[in-house]
Amino acid sequence: MAKICAFICVLIVAIDVTAGVLSIEAEMGKDRVRYKRLNDFECQEPYDSAFKFGLAAATLLGLAHITENLVGGCMCMCFTEELERSSFNRQLWFACIIVSWIVVAIGFPTLVVGMLENSKSKGSCRTLPHHFLFIGGICCFIHGLLCVAFYVSASVSFVNGRIDGPQEGQYP
Repeated sequence: MAKICAFICVLIVAIDVTAGVLSIEAEMGKDRVRYKRLNDFECQEPYDSAFKFGLAAATLLGLAHITENLVGGCMCMCFTEELERSSFNRQLWFACIIVSWIVVAIGFPTLVVGMLENSKSKGSCRTLPHHFLFIGGICCFIHGLLCVAFYVSASVSFVNGRIDGPQEGQYP
């Protein structure tokens, strides 16, 4: 079980890191685009690769989040007795799941907005530069760290047989 948890954790972190790198690469590529000055507005020509990188990053973040929740849910269902006896791990799991949902609720829409910002065929005029792809990339990295915390707490409690609190037959 420990090897499977470690493999899944490494896989999800690799997906999150790839999504983060793609989104930051899209942001850097978008910043290299030529700008035109029209009156008080700054117009930019669209950068097609930023759209593709943003789409790939949003897809990978969604895939990593779905995988993390499916495997985490299976682990919770399979080890309910151990989880019930372990109040610290239960709190840590719950906190990681809630925070990962919040991170994805922020990161996924920012990646989509950054991606759609580069999808216009004629270019866009705006007053302020937006860094949605960069923010989405940072959220991908945070999601990977939360995945590590989630699976490390699972591995420690289930694989090593360590459960916080008194065991059966022991006095508190």
